[in-house]
Amino acid sequence: MAQFRYAKGRVVESLQFISTEIKEFEDDYASKSRKDHEKDKKLQKLIDRTVENIFTALIEVCGTVLTQENIPVKSYAQILKECAGFFGFSEEEQEELSKLALQRNRLAHRYLNFRWQAVSSFANLKPVILRLLVKALEREKILESEA
Repeated sequence: MAQFRYAKGRVVESLQFISTEIKEFEDDYASKSRKDHEKDKKLQKLIDRTVENIFTALIEVCGTVLTQENIPVKSYAQILKECAGFFGFSEEEQEELSKLALQRNRLAHRYLNFRWQAVSSFANLKPVILRLLVKALEREKILESEA
């Protein structure tokens, strides 16, 4: 089987993108309520898209880590769970992170009744997501130093 090589620097770029999106969320949307989200359609689109971007890029980064480690997965939920397990997260944290795949799908496929739930899931799990991002970045730095 051919050795998998992700475009050099791409994981770090994706992590930087996620960081930028999280900063935007914190600066512009974290203080918004469900009522704000529901009454302002432009704001709703911006919040939803920002959170969807974070989830999608997080899945991409985790999928890349697992591919590089030859850990097979079959779904977005499994990608998040297995990656968290790879980095030593607790079973509870793994389960919570795996649920973000459903929230990502709700945003991507515009399930109108669940948008705020997806945004709230991100806000509630942000500390765990940030820890996962730090672990992924630390791994990239180690791989870079070994190259």
